[in-house]
Amino acid sequence: MGIFYESIGFNGWAICLFVLFSLMAFNEFGRSTKWGGIVLFIVLPILLTIFVWPTTAAPGNEYGTGTWFNWVKTYSALAGCIWFMGLRYLPKLVKKRWAICVPAIILAVNILEAAIRDFQCFSYGAWNGASVDNLWVMSGPWNIMNGIAGLLNIIAICGWAGIFISKNETKDMIWPDMIWPWIIAYDLWNFAYTYNCIADHSFYCGLVLLLSCTIPAFFIKRGAWLQHRAQTLALWIMFVMTIPQFADKIAPVATTHNKVAFFSASLISLIANIALVVYQFSKIRKNKFNVLKDEMYTDTNAYKEVVESNR
Repeated sequence: MGIFYESIGFNGWAICLFVLFSLMAFNEFGRSTKWGGIVLFIVLPILLTIFVWPTTAAPGNEYGTGTWFNWVKTYSALAGCIWFMGLRYLPKLVKKRWAICVPAIILAVNILEAAIRDFQCFSYGAWNGASVDNLWVMSGPWNIMNGIAGLLNIIAICGWAGIFISKNETKDMIWPDMIWPWIIAYDLWNFAYTYNCIADHSFYCGLVLLLSCTIPAFFIKRGAWLQHRAQTLALWIMFVMTIPQFADKIAPVATTHNKVAFFSASLISLIANIALVVYQFSKIRKNKFNVLKDEMYTDTNAYKEVVESNR
C-alpha cells in the first residue's frame, strides 16, 4: 500500500471487500424499502443504545469508541438518515423550503465536527505520534491544512434548493447540483481527516467507507450521494460502536506512521478544495448566482442526466 499503509495479505483484502459489499448491500436495503430504513436507522439504534453501546462504547474504553466525538457522530449520522426518510416519505415536508435546507445543514455540521477534530489533534502536540483517547494520532501541519480544507468544503456546498424526491418506487432524495467535483473533493478531504485523526482505523472508516457511498453515487443511484453517505456512515458507526475491536484486533490495517503520508494526504485535500471553491466562485461571479437560491451546475451533462432520470 505504499507510504500510507502496511502490507495487506489475502485475508485482509477479503475482509475489506466483505465490509465494502456489506455496507453497499445494507445501504440498498435501507434505500429500497421504507421498512428497511425504519428497522436499520430507528429500531436498531434504539435497541443498541439501551442494551449494547453503554458497554461497548463506554467512556475510556480501550478502543476509543467512548469519546464525545464518536457518540456525536453516531447520532448526527442517524439524524440525517431519519430526516432524509422524512423528506422521502412525507410529501408535504419536502415542499417546505426550510425542510430541504436541513440536509445541507446536517452535512455542514458533520464536516465542521471533523474539521474541529483535526484542529484538536494538532493541539495535542503529539509531533512524533501518541495514543490519545486510545487512538493513535500524530500532530502536525497536516491537521491545520486539512481542517482548512474541511471549512472550504463547507463553503462549496451548493444547490440545496434544488433537492427533490425521485419519482420511482424507491423515492430517493436527489441533490442534482452535488456532482462529481464536490464529491471527489469531499472524499479527498474525508480520507485525509480519518488518516489524521483515527490513523490506524482509517483504512476502513476512510477508504472503504468512502467507496461504499461513492460507488453507488456513480453507478447505482446517481444524484443521491448524500443519502448514500448518511446511510453507509450510520451503518459503519453502529457496527464499530457494537464491535469496537474490529479495526484493532479482528482485522487491523496499520498506517505506516510516515509524516510524508500525513502531509501528502492533507496537501492533496487542500489543493482539491481550494480548486473547487475557486471554480465555484468564478461561476457565481460570472453568472451572478444567489448561493441561497440558485443551482450552480445546471449547464453540465451530469446535472441534466440526474434530473432527466429522476423526474
